[in-house]
Amino acid sequence: MFRWLLLFILIVPALEIGILIWAGNQVGPWWVILLIIFTGIVGAWLAKQQGLETIRKVQNSMQNHELPGDALLDGACVLVGGALLLTPGFITDTVGFLLLVPATRAPLKQGLRRIINKMMDRNTITIYRR
Repeated sequence: MFRWLLLFILIVPALEIGILIWAGNQVGPWWVILLIIFTGIVGAWLAKQQGLETIRKVQNSMQNHELPGDALLDGACVLVGGALLLTPGFITDTVGFLLLVPATRAPLKQGLRRIINKMMDRNTITIYRR
């Protein structure tokens, strides 16, 4: 797991810098800067909207005496997506928007759920349920 994280930390910034330089040469640096600012603003707004919706889902689940597992997974996706959108770069913005938009978040949540279940089967992580 640490190897993948280290690889991610090294490769993604290098790719982001390369894409930003390429885009700056194609459309001009000011347009790239404006696009980065625009995606940050739209991302913050979308993260707020989806975060509030997720909080409502958790509250409704708790009022119905249900475990808010799916809503908590939504919350994690919204949190990571919002953080990625505030990070300058086109790759992180793309992944951030995929995590924030409910239609694209659903398949990603299924994959994440499978990964969590595999980790639980291998006793890599433990999740306590009441």
